[in-house]
Amino acid sequence: MLAEERRQHILMLLDQKGAITVAELCRQFGVSEMTVRRDLAALERRGLLRRVHGGAVSARGRSYEPPFLVRSGQQVEEKQRIAEAAVALIHDGDSIALDVGTTTLEIARRLEKVRNLTIVTPSLHIANVLANVPQNRLILTGGILRPGELSLVGHLAERVFQELYVDKLFLGIGGLDLEAGLTEYNLEDAQVKRAMLRSAKECIVVTDSSKLGRVAFAAVAPLSAMDTLITDSNADSAIIARLQEQGIQVIAV
Repeated sequence: MLAEERRQHILMLLDQKGAITVAELCRQFGVSEMTVRRDLAALERRGLLRRVHGGAVSARGRSYEPPFLVRSGQQVEEKQRIAEAAVALIHDGDSIALDVGTTTLEIARRLEKVRNLTIVTPSLHIANVLANVPQNRLILTGGILRPGELSLVGHLAERVFQELYVDKLFLGIGGLDLEAGLTEYNLEDAQVKRAMLRSAKECIVVTDSSKLGRVAFAAVAPLSAMDTLITDSNADSAIIARLQEQGIQVIAV
C-alpha cells in the first residue's frame, strides 16, 4: 500500500471512530510504529488530525470534504442497498434529478431497469454512466467544474433547475441533523442543491447512516424540505423516530 493510500485509510478510520492508536494502525497495515508516526505527522501538518499520546484524534473542520475516491470505498454495501430501494420508487416515464455523490452514482448504475426517464444531473460521474443508456433522456447542467468531485456548480447549474420541474429529486447530503437540518461540505454544491429542491415535486434524501447526526459546513434546507429518507439499517432509531414524527417517510434497508 502506498503512503498516501494508507493515510487516506487512516482518515477513514478516524471518521468512523473519532480516535485511533498507533498500535491499532500498526496491526491494521502491518507496518512499523515509525511508519505510522510519519503518517500521523504528515496528516497533522495538513490539519486533518491532531496527534495525542499513543495515537491521534480527528481534527477535521465541518468544511472538510473527504475525496470522492475515498468516499466511494466507504459503506459500499449500504449504498448499494439504498440505491436498490431508490430505484424501486422510480417509474417508467418519470422525470428525475440526480444529485452528485457516491450514493446517487449507485442509483445511476441501476437505471437501465427503468425506461423513458428524463434525468437531470450536475454530476459528470453520473453522466458518464448514463451516456450510453438509449432508452432514457439525459440532461447535463452546465456550470463550473469542481475537480475530483466532477460536479458542476455556479450560476449555469443553478439556472437549469430554475427552468425545469422534475417529479423526484434524489438528494445526497454531507450531514443530516435534527436541529441543523440538511447540510453539505461545499458552499457551491449546497447552492445547487437548493435550486434542485425548488424544482422538485418530491425530495428523496439518500444517505448512509454515518451522515445522520452530522453537521457539515453549508446549510442546504430544513428537514421539512424532504419527503422521504432512504438510509441503511444501522441508522440511529431515535433519529428515525424523530423524523417519522415530523411526517417524513423513512426507509431503512
